[in-house]
Amino acid sequence: MNNNCDIITRINQKYSGMSKGHKKIASYIMEHYDQAAFMTAARLGEELQVSESTVVRFAAGIGYEGYPSMQAALASWVKSKLNTVGQVGARFGRSTQSEVLSSVLQSDMENIRCTMEELDTAAFQTAVDIILEARNIYIVGIRSCAPLAEFLSFYLNMIRGNIVQLKTTSLSEVFEQMLRIGKEDAIIGISFPRYSMRTLKAMEFANDRNARVITITDSVHSPMNLYSSCNLLARSNMVSIVDSLAAPLSLINALVVALCLKRPDTVKESLESLEGAWNNYQVYVNDEINFIDEDTILAMPSIEGSRRKPDASLTEKQKG
Repeated sequence: MNNNCDIITRINQKYSGMSKGHKKIASYIMEHYDQAAFMTAARLGEELQVSESTVVRFAAGIGYEGYPSMQAALASWVKSKLNTVGQVGARFGRSTQSEVLSSVLQSDMENIRCTMEELDTAAFQTAVDIILEARNIYIVGIRSCAPLAEFLSFYLNMIRGNIVQLKTTSLSEVFEQMLRIGKEDAIIGISFPRYSMRTLKAMEFANDRNARVITITDSVHSPMNLYSSCNLLARSNMVSIVDSLAAPLSLINALVVALCLKRPDTVKESLESLEGAWNNYQVYVNDEINFIDEDTILAMPSIEGSRRKPDASLTEKQKG
């Protein structure tokens, strides 16, 4: 292990080989680094109900001379994160709004370009096959990755059903939702820096239950690859303090399209069913689309290219 690595990288590199007690400490530091940076070894051990000596051995296990040097490294890492806002100010402080817009969009375009060049097409095809063949698909994305998990869950539910999106802030609740996962199931873990220990734990749990594991992450060095048999990599280099998720979202779009092409009849049936629900429950009239012209609503084309027939009772009510 490179001793020049920051503490989070060291934890990620060593995590798979850690004992149960050390994994507990690692998880706490990853999730509560701002608090852990100010805890003594005794206080951290008390918080996690492990011995002080276990905490000291953990520090040595990830390459530090002792707990004080690990604590100093953690404090330095936290400080570097807090300074990110200042770095963004220095970079964009004198930029015009149009220059900021151009810089951010150019960065996103570069992330997408790199993803196109570096993506393993064999892994992509394997992911498609796993998703189509699995009995149930579990999807987990925490913090800034939650919208990606939500987006993927929505469309996979149209394509094949039996989709479980793990939504919680508690690791114990994640395991409760995954209680029946087995070898016929699969999980998709989505995580980008800062990596989520909860997502990693969910993938480890699924792997222990012999489920197929797919990860969507940023690098071959990501800890998310530890328990995954299929790694889909998308660049997420940040131009500021905001995670760049343009390339991961494009990758997920490609995954959805590929799956649709494999199951066109199922997708068509799902969309037609939704179309009927929208018409029957007047979704377009009362909820998502605010049309001014009634004729525009009634003339909206259906999935098969025909025009919607007006609901007689609704039309008479509106005319009256």
